[in-house]
Amino acid sequence: MFQSDIFLYSVIASSFFVCNLNAADFTLSLRNQTAKDSTKTEFERSIKNQSWKATETAFIVCDVWDYHHCINAVRRLEEFAPSMDKVLKQARAHGALIIHSPSDCMDAYKDNPARFRAIHSPKTKSAPANIESWCSRIPTEEKAIYPIDQSDGGEDDDSIEHKQWSAKLKALGRNPNMPWKSQSSMIQIDTEKDFISDKGDEVWNILEQKGIKNVVLLGVHTNMCVLGRPFGLRQMVRGGKNVVLMRDMTDCMYNPKQWPYVDHFTGNELIISHVERFVCSTITSDQIIGGKAFQFKNDSRKIKDVVTFSPSIKNEVDSIKKQWTTINLPPNDEITTVLQQSKVIWFRASVRIPASWINEKGITLTLPLRNPNIKAWLNGNALPPPINKKDFNNPTTLLTPEFIYKDDINLLVIRVESKELVKNLMPLATLMGKTKLVLTGSWQVRVGDDPTWSNIPLPAKFGLGSDLYYEPTGN
Repeated sequence: MFQSDIFLYSVIASSFFVCNLNAADFTLSLRNQTAKDSTKTEFERSIKNQSWKATETAFIVCDVWDYHHCINAVRRLEEFAPSMDKVLKQARAHGALIIHSPSDCMDAYKDNPARFRAIHSPKTKSAPANIESWCSRIPTEEKAIYPIDQSDGGEDDDSIEHKQWSAKLKALGRNPNMPWKSQSSMIQIDTEKDFISDKGDEVWNILEQKGIKNVVLLGVHTNMCVLGRPFGLRQMVRGGKNVVLMRDMTDCMYNPKQWPYVDHFTGNELIISHVERFVCSTITSDQIIGGKAFQFKNDSRKIKDVVTFSPSIKNEVDSIKKQWTTINLPPNDEITTVLQQSKVIWFRASVRIPASWINEKGITLTLPLRNPNIKAWLNGNALPPPINKKDFNNPTTLLTPEFIYKDDINLLVIRVESKELVKNLMPLATLMGKTKLVLTGSWQVRVGDDPTWSNIPLPAKFGLGSDLYYEPTGN
């Protein structure tokens, strides 16, 4: 622990102005996928070689925690962590900036110079809007179908092993659901050069102050934190950085028991494919440290590097009878027929609700016309019946403040009992706050009836994909 503020400021000054004699360029092969036509149903890969100045490049280490609630996720991380540490050491030696971002763990670093350095980086006036917030989608993802269902949390543990792991975490004094307290000790932090921050505005201040144009994201988990964190891929793209994902130094949270019912490693590759198509390019660790790109030892597949799943896996009409399936509202004639023949239909989507919308009473939700047999939930909380029951043409429900995640992502689930669901009943729902938000577009739908479908076991921003997201504009 430091004893002198003078010494602390000398640390900051030296880190800002030190000249790295080993500074050099990175020669990278950026892989992405481009659509063959305007339908964006078929894509082809391409490689673009670029040379990045090391002193203009940052490596952001996302959520490489000491513990995780999924034991298989821990095993996979510990398998590639030694290679990740080599990448960071080599990048640092070349003069690149290293930012460690273990979310929710800043208390562990309150006396660390790398954390102090991040907190006291000069504030920039050029920070993108909402840089402090989770980002669930960028415009290029708007028409993309998210490739996996992660709404169960993505755990792929054996049930007995998972119980044993949870018991071990409890014995260690950890919360089995959120056991992380620091970054993994397998990743070295250089306290004289590196930065530590899990805050989007702080990370952005660091990048701007250091003149960073290029960003490499590595860490876990791609389909959740790597994409969505305030310092993640989407926010870096929104801010105009030249950003890539290091695809062999990452993993996803995906359970093969969920759609599209592929093995975990294929699920991971489907997410990487989504990134290459709709978010940013990818690279591999060997481009920094040489040798070969990392591969998981338990990946025994004969066919690897999967970019898409067979269309036969998911036929919308059959799919909605078995699993949550993304459709556009209003539905086409074929899907409408299936829904009309169903006694109970469930819908779900996610919505970002600005704090500026919410007054003392909350905001209002208007449900479909001519559908009195309808129930709704927000973040797993059953919503009260419509305020004006007698007004059949305006069934409005109040969303009270205690149910709302302000300036964050909310899960909206709607259950409809109807034999007369037709296209003109859309939009399915409308939110009225400071302005009106009409929820017409992508929803997940499922027929049948199970009370557990009213919620998912984790916050919507982690559990639902970018294709089920609504956000007000101008707030």
